[in-house]
Amino acid sequence: IAVVLIVLLAVVVSALSRPSSATVGGEFHTFGVLQGAGLLFFAFAGYARIATMGEEVRDPARAIPRAIIVALGIAVVVYVVVGVTVLLAAGPQRLAHSAAPLAEALRAAGVGALVPVVAVGATLASLGALLALIAGIGRTTLAMARHGDLPGWLAAVHPRYQVPYRAEIALGVIVCVLAATVDLRGVLGFSSFGVLIYYAIANAAAYTQPASQRRWPRVLNVCGVVGCLLLVATLPWPSVFVGLGVFVIGLAGRAIVRRSR
Repeated sequence: IAVVLIVLLAVVVSALSRPSSATVGGEFHTFGVLQGAGLLFFAFAGYARIATMGEEVRDPARAIPRAIIVALGIAVVVYVVVGVTVLLAAGPQRLAHSAAPLAEALRAAGVGALVPVVAVGATLASLGALLALIAGIGRTTLAMARHGDLPGWLAAVHPRYQVPYRAEIALGVIVCVLAATVDLRGVLGFSSFGVLIYYAIANAAAYTQPASQRRWPRVLNVCGVVGCLLLVATLPWPSVFVGLGVFVIGLAGRAIVRRSR
């Protein structure tokens, strides 16, 4: 967390020292805003993963909801501050053609010498986020393996550290292969598709909770499902088709595993 804050603080201070005079041009399109929100939704992946760590938290029914709200609130504030700062520093046209907006903002502010420092800091911060995501997904994999939806050997728990080490090792290998062979910019839409469907299912599941266990009114769950599906509909169609293909493969694999038991 300290590395993330230091890197972002350096970007914000440097970028605001020399704001761009560029202005946003063109017409305002609601569809464009919705598609942008859908594509950026991947940035919110992982916060709900806190709920998968209930076995390692004291009083999870009380601690986990608070942790999710606090983490989400902090993330929104950081995203807004950094997003507005980078936009003011480099301008929308320049950012639209850049694959590294933080570096572009530093160059626009005349402090391009800080780009390597920010790159190293961003890499370290990404490793921290990756560790948190693998920890959460590893426990999801553990639960699925226990229920027979995935191979049983993934349900192994380390006798000393009490972590699903086989699941986490398998996930780490998959992530390394994808990072080394796939253009990550091209899979943002696919990633957002998966996260949006995941949250839509979570909202639908929360809707079925009995009144005694429900924390919020059902209308929020309905709004959540509708909002997620609306953003999915605005994503680029290749991302949607790839996401649907992965779901079909997953459902077919689950059916085969279930039948073989």
